[in-house]
Amino acid sequence: MCIVKHEINKNISITVHKSWQDFFSKYKSDLENIFEYMNKFDKTLIYPSEDKIFRVFEMDVNDIRVVLLGQDPYHNKGQANGLSFSVEKGIKTPPSLQNIYKELKYEFPDRNYTFEHGDLSEWFIREKIFLLNASLTVMDSKPSCFMKHWRIFTDNVIRFIDNNNSKCVFLLLGNFAKSKMKYLQDDTYTKRVVCATHPSPLSAYNGFFGSMVFYNVEKILGEEINWSI
Repeated sequence: MCIVKHEINKNISITVHKSWQDFFSKYKSDLENIFEYMNKFDKTLIYPSEDKIFRVFEMDVNDIRVVLLGQDPYHNKGQANGLSFSVEKGIKTPPSLQNIYKELKYEFPDRNYTFEHGDLSEWFIREKIFLLNASLTVMDSKPSCFMKHWRIFTDNVIRFIDNNNSKCVFLLLGNFAKSKMKYLQDDTYTKRVVCATHPSPLSAYNGFFGSMVFYNVEKILGEEINWSI
């Protein structure tokens, strides 16, 4: 069995792919501190739900093709599902993800992509796109409220991926994501990083639209990604 249970403390156990088991053991005390802090708040107001916080780590680190880094989960009830930029089916597709879809249609017009919802689970499961948020949790209507508590842990996640997967591409959108390049090895930095402006409506017209980032990701990988959902 590739998915294993990992105990954070006596009250919380999570499931991760076995390739992450040593990593989670190493940073167990960090996670204990994070959950101890979050326990001060109403759990029903923390997103995503506890069973989805570590969802992205169900992927084998060796299978990752693309790392797409987000900032923190969506902070409205019912949106976050444990994958960056993704929302649950039935929830209106957020503006940044709508712009990602527009750029994909622009870059690959011959593929006739249609996007009916904002759940990126198929990218995660089928295409092995590691949809990581720098903060794994958020409080209702309080963006980035847990960022300082998660930052060191997820920075180490980035290092771990880079040290254990020599083929994946890092897709970094926006200045926040670009700031994580300092955790990558030199060879990765020069050969396996694709950057652009964030797809937010506030910045998409200043370097995201027309950037050809998804085309460049496929070019580096040397293979096509099925971006349909």
